[in-house]
Amino acid sequence: MAFMTGKTRAGGDWVPDFVTAINKALCIGCGRCFKACPRDVLTLVEHQMTEDDEDCDSLAMVMDIVNEGDCIGCGSCSRVCPKNCYSHAPLPV
Repeated sequence: MAFMTGKTRAGGDWVPDFVTAINKALCIGCGRCFKACPRDVLTLVEHQMTEDDEDCDSLAMVMDIVNEGDCIGCGSCSRVCPKNCYSHAPLPV
């Protein structure tokens, strides 16, 4: 399968990995990814804790994808995430 590719400054091929999901059960809402994202893709939202979480009767602030189409596939969000919450995939052509 072929994927959308770009070029690096040195002329090499680069396959961007676009954000596809955030695991809200792992997210701690620290905001590092929000600060690192150059494209306004993320926002902080309230998330109802489930019985799998430690405190199931409360709300937690977690990151969510709001502008998925603005993602440029740079992976900055994943590189700064201390909990490895992000899933990424290349874009098929």
